[in-house]
Amino acid sequence: MDFSLTNDQRTLAESIIAFARKELNDGVAERDRDHIFDRERWRKCGDLGLQGLLVPEEYGGLGLDAVSTAVALEALGYGCRDAGLVFSICAHLLACTVPVWKHGTAEQKARYLPRLADGSLIAVNAMTEPATGSDAFSMATRAVRCEGGYRLTGTKIFASNGPVADVALMYAVTDPARKHFGGVTAFLVEAGKPGFVAGQTFQKMGLRTAPIGELVFDDCFVPTDAVVGGVGQGSVLFMRSMDWERALLAACHVGTMQRLLEEATEYARTRRQFGQPIGKFQAVSHRLADMKIRVDAARLLTYKAAWTLDHMPRESTLPASETKVFTSEALLTSALDAVQILGGYGFMVDYEVERVLRDSVGATLYSGTSEMQRNIIAARLGL
Repeated sequence: MDFSLTNDQRTLAESIIAFARKELNDGVAERDRDHIFDRERWRKCGDLGLQGLLVPEEYGGLGLDAVSTAVALEALGYGCRDAGLVFSICAHLLACTVPVWKHGTAEQKARYLPRLADGSLIAVNAMTEPATGSDAFSMATRAVRCEGGYRLTGTKIFASNGPVADVALMYAVTDPARKHFGGVTAFLVEAGKPGFVAGQTFQKMGLRTAPIGELVFDDCFVPTDAVVGGVGQGSVLFMRSMDWERALLAACHVGTMQRLLEEATEYARTRRQFGQPIGKFQAVSHRLADMKIRVDAARLLTYKAAWTLDHMPRESTLPASETKVFTSEALLTSALDAVQILGGYGFMVDYEVERVLRDSVGATLYSGTSEMQRNIIAARLGL
């Protein structure tokens, strides 16, 4: 096994870290406090190609493989202190753009991918509903066949990027009798269509710079060519997109954990108590050792899952779920450790660790809760 990065991958990571530090970090605390999504920084990320990392070059993207994308997203999570912006980019790229790239028609790819890749369009994945949560395929949203297309009726909730999105990749039941197996279809629905409105915007514990809200479809007509991946194929499309999101969003968490480790270690070297650096106390040094173990283990799981997406896509669900549950929980634990090491300073807004902790809580919930990931893993064990 070769665990080294190529020269191109190292250069890519270095350029993203430098860009993030220069362009994305000013004013993060204020944007977090006020729940502000920064369109200007979103556009700067689009100019660099972050929203189109995986999109083929013929459609204006960077055309990276999944492993190189993991390298890029780890660098973004390391260099960018605005975790909400990072999350919005990943939700756009992995849950929306990837399905269009993988399952869209030639016309859909030509129409949407260039603008998704450069960030001129913001996308939202519309799956979760008020009464479903983890039981996503029990959705009530319906798509009724009519002349020339479908009429969509239902409400989606907790839609990341929903309040600012230009296009939704939404899922609806087209055949209630079949439900999960062949009864769900995905549609591309542009903002401004009659019968499609963004409802209330929610305020969150963390990831406050990533807007999240409600989407309402009220007898919204979409033409037949809005169907993505074929009628009845929505379940397969959604589950494949979740493999991509669970595996590669974890790369951002790895970058954040690496930054936490470095900052907590430096603090432990320089903060003195009882006549010596606090890193000399075993209670502190062991926390740092555990943080190091977690970030290295998470990185290995993440890159293995990314490799599987490239080379064994039909086998990617298990490594994606393993990566998601371990890395999200490792991020939360490492953030708690960092707060404890910094003590009172870790509890203060100015040191930013408390924001990382708040942002980390959501990692165990979005893209499928830790409990759902363990269910998937158990099923693969034959349980």
